[in-house]
Amino acid sequence: MKLADGVERYVVWKHGIGHRFERGETNLLGFSRHTGDIELADVKPDDILSFLNCKSVSTITWRLKYWTLRRFFEHWSNRGDIPELGMPAPKPFVKQTFVPHVFTKTELRSLLNATVHNGKSIIRIDGPTLHTIILFLYGTGVAVGESARILQSDVDLQNGFVTIRNSRAHRSRSIPIGRDLVDTLCKFTVWRSQIRGPSQHFFVTKRGRQISVEMIAKNFKRLRLITGIHRWDGTSHQPRVSDLRFTFAVHRITKWIEDGADLNRMLPALAAYMGQVGLGSTERYLLMTPERFRKDLDKLSPLHGKGRWSSDLELMRFLVSL
Repeated sequence: MKLADGVERYVVWKHGIGHRFERGETNLLGFSRHTGDIELADVKPDDILSFLNCKSVSTITWRLKYWTLRRFFEHWSNRGDIPELGMPAPKPFVKQTFVPHVFTKTELRSLLNATVHNGKSIIRIDGPTLHTIILFLYGTGVAVGESARILQSDVDLQNGFVTIRNSRAHRSRSIPIGRDLVDTLCKFTVWRSQIRGPSQHFFVTKRGRQISVEMIAKNFKRLRLITGIHRWDGTSHQPRVSDLRFTFAVHRITKWIEDGADLNRMLPALAAYMGQVGLGSTERYLLMTPERFRKDLDKLSPLHGKGRWSSDLELMRFLVSL
């Protein structure tokens, strides 16, 4: 089988199981063009390195291309179409230096109170809508882009569920929401029906149009400046609306530790609730929990020996399947 044929069939297979795979398809087609129309079985590790290193790219982009190629060759090797290919070693992870801001409850109250300033006609998102968006993001931990895509039909307040639409169809999920948030959304729905015209989207502008991520970010930044919320740790990055997702996760983990909950059970549930695949972000939330809980986390996830929750193979298979 020719390399180009293998790429085409693999892309069709990925689409058939529900993956959009746009970036992966681009990378595989680029590899096919770079290597030439050779036999799939004749591809060598040097061909892979030649493609990965032909352009100066970030380590993250390099690794994304690497793992796309690795899974591609594993796919055909597992089916017996080619012998197992000895892949070159991947580049190591780049240490993440940016640390998101975790809002305090006092800061959150200040932001919510400041939404009354969104009454001016030149502002496209009114106060009640922005107030509800902030509560929704903090109460669910969904990504800002996911909240902007929510339709009225996605919100089931009678049963307390919201369907979260992801750009990847297989990542969409239906999540339960707490009673306080249900009450907030019920009040917002009544107010919205009286003020706004018909729209399929749940969160809309003053003109009844879908709210964009850029609008939410811009309005949130305005609230942050009004309330004087800043970071004083020397970083050039100031708190963002997307940090509400991190705040949700860290506050939940903190509460679970205070209550003595079993994080080996709760952390996979948190990952599933937030629509995440893998352990990277979940471990990042652990590192962002208050220092007073460090001993508890070290007991849960020691650096050496048994007991580390991320070494649980059954748990890993569950997360990968999400």
